[in-house]
Amino acid sequence: MEINDTVLSGIAEHLPEMLALRQRIHAHPELAYEEFATSDLVAERLEAWGYSTHRGLGGTGVVATLARGGAGRSIGLRADMDALPIHETTGLPYASKIAGKMHACGHDGHTATLLAAARHLAQHGRFNGTLNLIFQPAEEGFAGARRMMEDGLFEKFPCDAVFAFHNMPGFPVGQFGFLAGGFMASSDTVIIKVQGVGGHGAMPANTVDAVVVASYIVVALQTIVSRNVDPREMAIISVGAVHAGNAPNVIAETAEMRLTVRAFSPQVRALLRERITRLVATQAEALGATAEIDYQWDYPPLQNDPAMTDFARQVAVEHFGAGCLIPDVKPLTGSEDFAFMLEQKPGCYLTIGNGDGEGGCMVHNPGYDFNDAILPIGASYWVRLVERFLA
Repeated sequence: MEINDTVLSGIAEHLPEMLALRQRIHAHPELAYEEFATSDLVAERLEAWGYSTHRGLGGTGVVATLARGGAGRSIGLRADMDALPIHETTGLPYASKIAGKMHACGHDGHTATLLAAARHLAQHGRFNGTLNLIFQPAEEGFAGARRMMEDGLFEKFPCDAVFAFHNMPGFPVGQFGFLAGGFMASSDTVIIKVQGVGGHGAMPANTVDAVVVASYIVVALQTIVSRNVDPREMAIISVGAVHAGNAPNVIAETAEMRLTVRAFSPQVRALLRERITRLVATQAEALGATAEIDYQWDYPPLQNDPAMTDFARQVAVEHFGAGCLIPDVKPLTGSEDFAFMLEQKPGCYLTIGNGDGEGGCMVHNPGYDFNDAILPIGASYWVRLVERFLA
């Protein structure tokens, strides 16, 4: 692998070991709250480098601290560790050894990148204050960040600011993306259970057809974004699943619908909840049925602090040059539970290009792999960010 002159020499020196560690984690993926071997590996390395480690926050989370100098500021860097329930098809020598599980989002790379930075900071870091490294479980839909916070993350490990990154396929290797304010969407799950009256398919007058009711609800839901949300705002309501009935000559008594709901602003998020809840209930009642709504308030919108985002961008430009920036960064409609941390602490969530060449693919794909070329770039960036913040 070619190493450019923006990679710190201490990072480059240990790069083969860090790449082997990344590929080891990739080959042994663990799902949400099952990251036992991964957290063992992380804690073992950090302790060997002189960090004070704390286990158990969020179940399998690891927090490592390193303090230098007087009573300076404190910073938190977060990496996620969990994999996805996807069967890997890359054919790589280090492909997942566990059927039905793979690191299809690059959390193996995020973890290894932060470990590479941790090693360098322990051996060569020049800073005055406290460094908190947060290795988080269960980012993929199970709110591991929130659980760590409920377990006292920021009470036990105070942070003046927090930072995290995600690899981003489709952009050149090592280019950085920053956006102040709303960067990623909220993500809520809605489960709707329609209760009708079942019966014989030849005698529909004696029934309340749950399939028909569900169908009307699906169509009516499409009017919420188009007629209730300001067209200058982003909102998404997607019905991902409808389950009802088993036989062609039986009118279904019940139907279940599963939705994902997304928005960039907390205000629009609340509006969607109010409109969906009311529309479903009244639409079902109008057709003689009832509807039970389980509205799961999942991940909030991710809001980057403007001052911390400007600071993080400056660090990238100072170390890598103005050409390192992704131009005209747009908000992402995906969601990220680092948003929970940013609700309590100022900070910035940024992206680093994972490559835009032929053969690459988006995350959550069975053919995806974290690009190891960005590991030394991301690690060098973390080092410079810490040293600037704790100068």
